[in-house]
Amino acid sequence: MKKILTAMAMAVASFTASAVNVENWQQIEADAAGQDVYFHAWGGNQEINRYLAWAKSELKRRYDVNLNHVKVTDITETTARLIAEKAAGKEQGGSVDMVWINGENFKSLKDNKLLFGPFAGALPSWQYVDTSLPVTVDFSEPTDGLEAPWGMGQLVFIYDEEELANPPRSFADMLNYAKANPNRLSYPRPPEFHGTSFLKALLIELSGNDPRLQHPVSEADYAQITAPLWAYLDAFHNAAWRGGKQFPAGTAETLQLLDDGQIDLAVTFNPNAVYAAHATGNLAESTKAYAMESGALSNIHYLAVPWNANAKAGALVAINFLLSPEAQSRKGNIDIWGDPSVLKAEFLSGSAKAHEAFKSVPETHPSWQSAIEKEWLQRYGS
Repeated sequence: MKKILTAMAMAVASFTASAVNVENWQQIEADAAGQDVYFHAWGGNQEINRYLAWAKSELKRRYDVNLNHVKVTDITETTARLIAEKAAGKEQGGSVDMVWINGENFKSLKDNKLLFGPFAGALPSWQYVDTSLPVTVDFSEPTDGLEAPWGMGQLVFIYDEEELANPPRSFADMLNYAKANPNRLSYPRPPEFHGTSFLKALLIELSGNDPRLQHPVSEADYAQITAPLWAYLDAFHNAAWRGGKQFPAGTAETLQLLDDGQIDLAVTFNPNAVYAAHATGNLAESTKAYAMESGALSNIHYLAVPWNANAKAGALVAINFLLSPEAQSRKGNIDIWGDPSVLKAEFLSGSAKAHEAFKSVPETHPSWQSAIEKEWLQRYGS
């Protein structure tokens, strides 16, 4: 690995090291030239994959950085790999250079000291970031500069207005709809991200957004707060698609099932995904996205660099480019990906500039996610 500037080397050696010196960015770009960056990111969406293919060509052309999209089904796979490398004493030359994360996976990597940095605030593109958004907190966990915000997600549902005039506006309505229309609703199988997000949004509504969900889970709180969740799911599964015995693998499959007319609602964490699907012909023009009346479960998703990455300079150059107004405007273009930007609107162009978010519902503490995933698998995973 090429030598990286002194400030960065110090940051590798110390988890609490000072931020990277922006004045040395030219040196970072020089060190990045020729590096292969292995970027672990979800690969289950063709619009995202095409966007990253564009980013790969631009990074090669501009910086001679080779971005390799390692497509993963669930980023927990990468988290487990990094924990294994740490246990094996692999402090350099790691197999992962860059990772798309948030929530439970970020907290796990942070707690185990598996992230390089801090670096986020030192990126040249940080000047464009809308810091009025919660870009320094990830599922109630301070980011401490160990990950850079990349986009904003909101859990919404997609329906075909020609087939369904009045979609359910609450989870209570959804259960009533499922009972009245058996085999027409479902959600992705946890621990797939969208499936778990569905469970969290459901839990928040059923508990009246109990303040305890924002704090580490305790055994007593967990049993009390989640009891209505399991009662709801027992009833919902009885009327769900395929009798609740089988679940879609992810959001892409729910979109396909909706397009095929097998289910009446698809789920996504991108409010603009429906427009991208229109542009590619994957969904009818009559499909629309909406959020529950109480709001949409919302969070920021991030980019980070593992502590033992083989191509740290290349990863930082890639992250900085992905945060640039050009890359963020393209990512936010509803005809390309439509992922809501984390930049100030004044730096955006095209349809990325016009995005309006749904009413936001904050995420739970990460510990709730792992707890409900574990019990869901015990109850319904076999």
